[in-house]
Amino acid sequence: MTDLTRLTAAELAEKIRTKETSAVEVTQSHLDRINQVDSAVHAFLHIDTEGALGAARAVDDGIASGQPPASPLAGVPLALKDVLTTKGVPTTCGSKMLEGWVPPYDATVTARLRAAGVVILGKTNMDEFAMGSSTENSAYGPSRNPWDTDRIPGGSGGGSSTALAAFEAPLAIGTDTGGSIRQPGAVTGTVGVKPTYGGVSRYGLVAFSSSLDQAGPCARTVLDAALLHEVIGGHDPLDSTSIDAPVPPVVAAAREGASGDLTGVKIGVVTEFSGDGYQPGVLRSFEAAVETLRGMGAAIVEVSCPNFTYALPAYYLINPSECSSNLARFDAMRYGLRVDDDGTRSAEEVMAATREAGFGAEVKRRIMLGTYALSAGYYDAFYGQAQKVRTLITRDFDAAFGKVDVLVSPTTPTTAFKIGERVDDPMAMYLADLCTIPANLSGTPALSVPSGLSDEDGLPVGLQVMAPALQDQRMYRVAAAFEASQDGLVIDRVGELEVA
Repeated sequence: MTDLTRLTAAELAEKIRTKETSAVEVTQSHLDRINQVDSAVHAFLHIDTEGALGAARAVDDGIASGQPPASPLAGVPLALKDVLTTKGVPTTCGSKMLEGWVPPYDATVTARLRAAGVVILGKTNMDEFAMGSSTENSAYGPSRNPWDTDRIPGGSGGGSSTALAAFEAPLAIGTDTGGSIRQPGAVTGTVGVKPTYGGVSRYGLVAFSSSLDQAGPCARTVLDAALLHEVIGGHDPLDSTSIDAPVPPVVAAAREGASGDLTGVKIGVVTEFSGDGYQPGVLRSFEAAVETLRGMGAAIVEVSCPNFTYALPAYYLINPSECSSNLARFDAMRYGLRVDDDGTRSAEEVMAATREAGFGAEVKRRIMLGTYALSAGYYDAFYGQAQKVRTLITRDFDAAFGKVDVLVSPTTPTTAFKIGERVDDPMAMYLADLCTIPANLSGTPALSVPSGLSDEDGLPVGLQVMAPALQDQRMYRVAAAFEASQDGLVIDRVGELEVA
């Protein structure tokens, strides 16, 4: 009997459409899998069993009555990062500040998933308010990498990547502010995509850094990610930063790339993404990936993007500054946590006590950094200068894409590190996003696809593919071609979880 949890989203959708299986059977098999292994990996913060089975039944009823499926992913289960609002289902952002909050509305991404017949299994764990690279900053405990449960599954979307790698869901949604989709994808052997900024609506995405945040698809194959991208993408009048343009033809590009032919494609290797701080096994895997791409007919060109070296410091001024502004709304007055409100304290005292109790250490650190950077006398020296660097990084991308079709690099400098290894060293933690941050600062799309296992520790390594803004299909084509060259999916080599 076929294990439904091991099939791709595309395969599941076809079996549901042809009545070889039902959406309810597929959903129940994944709920059973969650029940079996989630105690070991902690991918989920909330399981919506009733809602998931109800959505699956609706898909089955529609097919039985002769209606065409609502989308190519109708009936396929999905794990949703707990930073996107879900009507009637808790949304915590991994924080005590929002513990128990049940939104009165759906995010646009959530609404589009529901309309497409995608079955939302539940909400996944994350670094608090998406601030982190390991999911250790969750107020509800860390998620664990299915490859080695003593290691991190990336962050901030470690719950979503864990759900994929543990075969708890074939699809997931993440959000990417500085690498929070791609870095978890790289360290768990899964696919993670940051679309062009504005290509997927941010309405209902609880804001962290508004000029950087971007929701995107997570999956175990490039085609599955492309199918999900087309479901959630497109213009949304509720989001003022949403691009009023058609979704790029990412599914067609993924299918084209699967042929393995990259003749005529120019691929740039970013020279700044190597050297000190990079694990040798990661660099060897990347070099092998580049040779694979060359063997498919691609022209390989070395490209220098000199201002990429300033991306990390610029990001850690812009990001905390916007965080400081956005998180001011959590004031104990309107929603969420409220402590020490015994009727004798002033509003200011209640607010201070609530923010002290409700926010974790990393969130407090970024609020303080950002408030300082925005303060009188420092704004121009810090935030203003960082925005100028952002412009220079965008110009580097423009110059590079004048020479090549896509850029490639390692997704992250190292494989998954051990839980607890970097919690007392914020700078070491921030370096996990060294390769991913430039695409966020420029708004360009970027994707991480598995590139095998490190020869040092046997853990997954990711290949990052970056494309020009609104040309997301280019990275899907290259990534699908590279994926087709691999000896099966990296994720299929994960051992069975030791369930506590």
